[in-house]
Amino acid sequence: MTEVGGVAVDHLRSFIERIERLEEEKANLMNDIKEVYAEAKGTGFDVKTLRHVVRLRKLDASVREEQDFLMDTYKRALNM
Repeated sequence: MTEVGGVAVDHLRSFIERIERLEEEKANLMNDIKEVYAEAKGTGFDVKTLRHVVRLRKLDASVREEQDFLMDTYKRALNM
């Protein structure tokens, strides 16, 4: 294994190439997600609301319940 300045060149190159491949896959996935949102919008769904639902589904149930409770509390306090 070749070293330059104490760095294992082949090992470094391997990491960089893996990261580059993953970044490319991530870009492709982001484009796919964008297309799904566009498709949903085309069928009448509100994209902003869809994004919010996706965010909520990622949360742990107890965290989501706490946020809902606080939101309801604040809305009642503001007579909403």
